[in-house]
Amino acid sequence: MLSVHSVAGQVLVLQLALVVLLVVAAGVALALQAQQASLEEAKQRSSVAATAFAHAPGTAAAMQSADPTARLQPRAEDARREAGLDYLVAFSPSGIRWTHPNPHLIGKQVPGGYGPALAGRKVTSTSHSAFGRAVDTTVPVKAADGRVVGLVAAGIKVQRTNEWALQRLPLLIGSAAGALVIGIGGVALVSRRLRRQTHGLDPAEMTRMYDHHDAVLHAVREGVLIIGSDGRLLLANDEARRLLDLPADAEHRRVTELGLEPGTADLLASGRAATDEVHPAGDRLLAVNIRPTAPYGGPAGTAVTLRDTTELQALTGKAEVAQRRLKLLYDAGMRIGSTLDVTRTAEELAAVAVPRFADVVSVELLEPVLRGDEPTGEHAPMRRLAVRGVPEDSAAYRVGEHIRFVPGSPITAGLADARPVLVPDLRAERAWRDQDPVDTQRILDNGIRSLIAVPLRARGVVLGLANFWRAGNSEVFGAEDLSFAEELAARAAISIDNARRYTREHATTITLQRSLLPRALPRQSALEVAHRYLPAQAGVGGDWFDLIPLPGARVALVVGDVVGHGLHAAATMGRLRTAVLNFSALDLPPDELLGHLDELVSHIDTDEARTDGMGPDGEPAVPGDRPRPSDAAAAGTSAPGAGGPRDPDAPPLADESLVGDGTAGITGATCLYAIYDPVAGRVTLARAGHPGPALVRPDGTVSFPDVPVAPPLGLGGGMPVETVEVTLPEGSRLVLYTDGLIEDRERDIDTGLELLRTTLAGTPDGSPEQTCTAVLDAMLPAHPSDDIALLVARTRLLSADRIAEWEVPSDPAAVGPVRAACMRTLESWGLDEIGFTTELILSELITNAIRYGAQPIRVRLLYDRALICEVSDGTSASPHLRRATTTDEGGRGLFLVAQFAQRWGTRYTPSGKVIWTEQVLDGMRPSNGPEDGGIDSLLDQWDESAL
Repeated sequence: MLSVHSVAGQVLVLQLALVVLLVVAAGVALALQAQQASLEEAKQRSSVAATAFAHAPGTAAAMQSADPTARLQPRAEDARREAGLDYLVAFSPSGIRWTHPNPHLIGKQVPGGYGPALAGRKVTSTSHSAFGRAVDTTVPVKAADGRVVGLVAAGIKVQRTNEWALQRLPLLIGSAAGALVIGIGGVALVSRRLRRQTHGLDPAEMTRMYDHHDAVLHAVREGVLIIGSDGRLLLANDEARRLLDLPADAEHRRVTELGLEPGTADLLASGRAATDEVHPAGDRLLAVNIRPTAPYGGPAGTAVTLRDTTELQALTGKAEVAQRRLKLLYDAGMRIGSTLDVTRTAEELAAVAVPRFADVVSVELLEPVLRGDEPTGEHAPMRRLAVRGVPEDSAAYRVGEHIRFVPGSPITAGLADARPVLVPDLRAERAWRDQDPVDTQRILDNGIRSLIAVPLRARGVVLGLANFWRAGNSEVFGAEDLSFAEELAARAAISIDNARRYTREHATTITLQRSLLPRALPRQSALEVAHRYLPAQAGVGGDWFDLIPLPGARVALVVGDVVGHGLHAAATMGRLRTAVLNFSALDLPPDELLGHLDELVSHIDTDEARTDGMGPDGEPAVPGDRPRPSDAAAAGTSAPGAGGPRDPDAPPLADESLVGDGTAGITGATCLYAIYDPVAGRVTLARAGHPGPALVRPDGTVSFPDVPVAPPLGLGGGMPVETVEVTLPEGSRLVLYTDGLIEDRERDIDTGLELLRTTLAGTPDGSPEQTCTAVLDAMLPAHPSDDIALLVARTRLLSADRIAEWEVPSDPAAVGPVRAACMRTLESWGLDEIGFTTELILSELITNAIRYGAQPIRVRLLYDRALICEVSDGTSASPHLRRATTTDEGGRGLFLVAQFAQRWGTRYTPSGKVIWTEQVLDGMRPSNGPEDGGIDSLLDQWDESAL
């Protein structure tokens, strides 16, 4: 039998009472919840009905009509019945009803209380009447202009929604009864189990068991406190007394009166839960855990456990410092070396270290490093590049100043041995103060008291010095700080060395490219020319320009662009420029020249692709032989640009940003080629993938001639290149450029062309130099992503009185009259001194044209910077220069022409060919000319005995 005196019996009685109480409370809660749900249901139904009717189509129009009641009353009653409402009333802003379930109330005044609805807000309210609780919702109806034209009120009694709860009341009562039965059964089972577990013990016996538990509590090596709800200490075991140094009479006293640390005492008295909060207790650090006792069957209060974590906290502090250092090294790897600029890299080192490692950082580099050269090993004066942590005016040495360290100082010794130097107390370091007493005193006066100086060393060479300073209340540097500073400086030194080598290679690339571009344009009189070339910030590119004098006083203008940047692009540009010069020497028209250039580029790419496919021994390379980044990672090395650290003594990595992709071909290069003839005032243009030129006429109008565009070089596939001829008035300006001028990241081509048009139109009378300046001032981007070549040429015409032409019949007897006419023309030009030579040249050329050529035969003399003689005929057969033997009757004519003329050659035309010669007029003449006895030496080459 279960005794009521036992613990199990008392628990059974208590639990039975508790179950009954819970069931009753649950029933009451359900009833209240049902009542509240009915009220919310009534509010929702009235609100939805009023809102739907107010916003229904036609409601606002009906309220503004002449008879609102006639239009609204039927609709309102239908809506009321469908929604199950007690009333749905529409009334005017003045309160006159338009609709009502009771027709006798239509036209009557609505009771007050709808003022907030007139302000444009929906209002829901509840009221009590003799019929019970009711809910009313009033909604304003607005016209299109936002004006309130009427109101709609919907009401429903809560009694209607209570029906739902009443229908479910039997189910609720049955559920409560079932829960009571289950609860009683459960209590009986729990009591039976408790009786088995306690073996029917009474409270006295349980007390004796608790005494044993109390003995164990005081034996544990963890402090335990029990604190009442009033903040008094109820229980403290021996370990808690030791850790907190509690007085003997501590129990039943308030914890705030026990002499504990303020933070610890406030935490214990607060009663809030805490988990492993660390608080001081004398010279110890205690981990405090607090839990309330009430939820666990005890009286209101808290149970506190205490652990001594002094040693653990010290280890944790070291771990946090190490973690912060690792995070700083990671950030340094991400932020230092973001650009290949020496100064910027030094500034990034200073920015990373302040204030997370040092209060002040300064960086100095050797002068050769700034120029891109490798230091020689002699520690010459350094230049300060970066200071962080103090205003520049307060620094002993400002940015840009030279610093020389006195022999014998600790920093000089560290530089000589390439080792870091630690000075924990600068005031006590006499050698450091003696190197510059005035400035070092200024440093001390600013509160700086500790220093680490680390040489910036890469590949075994010292590049400069990084100084880390601490001031004020910061801890002085120690041995661990020295190791960290050395690691930080080593990472920065690699980036600085990379930037140094980039500076050197960039200067080399610039020098190479400028050597490949024309240093000065050749002298000619057909055009007044100005030019500009600006490299991109990303590196040297492949844009180029050229001006090539051609026979007949003509001039060729060339502008081209090679894809990419770096040495490869610059070298490719040089190859293409040389090819254009060679093709121009053949006096080819623009379309043929670009066709030959396209074929040449295609052959070059094919050859390079075949070469790149070969292995080191000349055999075809096996796919996969080329190292991949993953292979480098597997081998434990870092690929260029990888974030992992590298050995400061490792050899430098190739900089692909400067060298460029050596495996890339030159297909895709573009070119614009134009030939200007000052005699006809005509320019012939052709282009391969290049932007067309701009033309500024003498009246200031700007146009872009429609030059047919061929595919870029190497992509033409043998397709013909089309040309266009434009006749230019004298004084016109022809503007040739590369795409870097008109296109940028922030500007498309159309916008660039329109800006170019506007700029050129703003300089109608400008010279080519002024035009170049104006165009670059208006169009040069702040950070050019591509290089820019610009060529501006203003046209001139050869005066008509310096041109002479004759038609020659196919009769050898016509040579003499034409020759005589030419001599008279030379006399009129004041060129008597070269008359004999010219007569000899013309005689030979005209005779050959009559003998071997066909009509039409013409002779033209041009008086420009040189005297130009041209003889044209209707055949395309070209004479060849050769050395005649003693038995040959002919073959010496062209040899004489080549000896007496400065230059000579053949130009093919659609109707035949032109043989031309040039004779200089500035006092220079070819050797073996007629004026220096050259005739005799030439005549000696004939063997009269053989005649």
